[in-house]
Amino acid sequence: MLPAPGVFHFPWEISSGAIQEGTTVRTFGRLRHYRPADSRATLSSHYAATQHQVVVHTGFVEPFHPILEAQYVVLGELEITEGDGLMVRARVLNCVDGVDLAILQSAINEQRRYFCDRGGNDIQQPPP
Repeated sequence: MLPAPGVFHFPWEISSGAIQEGTTVRTFGRLRHYRPADSRATLSSHYAATQHQVVVHTGFVEPFHPILEAQYVVLGELEITEGDGLMVRARVLNCVDGVDLAILQSAINEQRRYFCDRGGNDIQQPPP
């Protein structure tokens, strides 16, 4: 059985706890930290004068050659861990350095509007 399709969620939606554990998500952020011994990376994104962080478990995508301060897109499932709280267990982790974040955010919002207009029953919709 295939995993559920990953719906784009903004990092601030994930870090706020608005998304449930077990949800398949796509998100993005700038790689701030990487701890290879723990297979953990931290992505961050700036929104509304606040820095939001998402912890990513990289065990399934290693060997992983990190480029600190580069933009990444991650696809994976949300898990709750003791030390980190919500964490994305990455199935895909791509460096997308150079992507225009304003256009990406606009495209995500447009995709949400499309799914909402279409009915959106078969796709997980993010919270309003």
